[in-house]
Amino acid sequence: MGLHRLFAGVVLAMLAACSKPAAELPRQAIAVTVMTVAARDTPVDFEFTAQTQSSREVEIRARVDGFLDKRVYTEGQLVHAGQTLFLMDPKPFEAVLQSARGQLAQQQARLTVAKANLARVVPLVAQNALSQKERDDAIGNEKEAEAAVIAAKGQVQTAELNLSYTTIKSPLTGLSSFARQQDGSYVTAAATGLLTTVYQLDPMWVNFSISENELLAYRDQIEKKQLRFPANNEFEVTVVLADGTEFPARGRINFANPAFSTQTGTFLVRASFANAQGGLRPGQFVRARVSGAVRPNAILVPQRAVLQGSKSHFVWVVESDSKGHQRVVETGSWHGDDWFITDGLKPGERIVVDGAIRVVADAPLKITDAPPATPSATDEQHDGQQAMAQRQPDHAATN
Repeated sequence: MGLHRLFAGVVLAMLAACSKPAAELPRQAIAVTVMTVAARDTPVDFEFTAQTQSSREVEIRARVDGFLDKRVYTEGQLVHAGQTLFLMDPKPFEAVLQSARGQLAQQQARLTVAKANLARVVPLVAQNALSQKERDDAIGNEKEAEAAVIAAKGQVQTAELNLSYTTIKSPLTGLSSFARQQDGSYVTAAATGLLTTVYQLDPMWVNFSISENELLAYRDQIEKKQLRFPANNEFEVTVVLADGTEFPARGRINFANPAFSTQTGTFLVRASFANAQGGLRPGQFVRARVSGAVRPNAILVPQRAVLQGSKSHFVWVVESDSKGHQRVVETGSWHGDDWFITDGLKPGERIVVDGAIRVVADAPLKITDAPPATPSATDEQHDGQQAMAQRQPDHAATN
């Protein structure tokens, strides 16, 4: 019996301990890392899907009809301005030239006779030995012979040009394409005159498009002093290749289409790159990173400090009581691992960075100051996540 009474007393004591109000238990402080909000001018980049284009693309065509004798260049190799690419059979054109020269000689002989005849007629007319009509006829014959000589010279020049067209040369230095016609083929200038294409590699153009929504968003941000473009729009453009590496040369924007495309609703922009080594080839799909814009007095906070509520984004602001207070914020675009805050925070305020997901309103916090961010590391971070994230908020802002 004594054992049963002892066990019952222990159970009652445990129940009494468990029945104490929760308020009597001390609340444990939540360990967090806190940073002080600061405003600073922040360089920003914009990335676009782009495609390379030869700055000068020339179709090599036959100018006369005839048989193609020989291709004298190596397909796919670099060719130089003035280099012979194809040879056509010249013999028919040489025969035409010879005939034209014969016609010229004949007309020149007629002109010589006409001039001599006029020289004899003029003094006889002066002596009234011949009529005025015979003098006029002699002058007319001379003029007609002179015109025939001019026409014959034109025929010779045409024949010489056609003969020269049988040697087909490259008008520029560039990369050659494959031969569209093989040796021995009969080519006509109108139907089968395309022989190959030559692409100039240096400089290389990179084309990308800006949507109407993006352009309007940039204008709106500039008016609100949230974005500043460089003087004279002197942007620097970097090409990111398909494997993620950067093309070593930097480009400059040298053309912007004055009108939007009616098919796509986009605004075409072109940048020019020095490409002496031929690292870029026409038709490549790349990413164009446009640098030079600045967000003045921008507030950047780490992405992990911004939480998603039921209706909006918010952060935990730490005030003088060392407790977390929820603050709704308006977010802009991403910048590396940070997020632009366009409204809701002021410089000098402190926000929770690490441990924000564990914070409860008015709960005590065990605060550790976050290490200061390195601006250069943040500003120079250009990975694929940034490209996707930066474009997404721009669309959201315009919609």
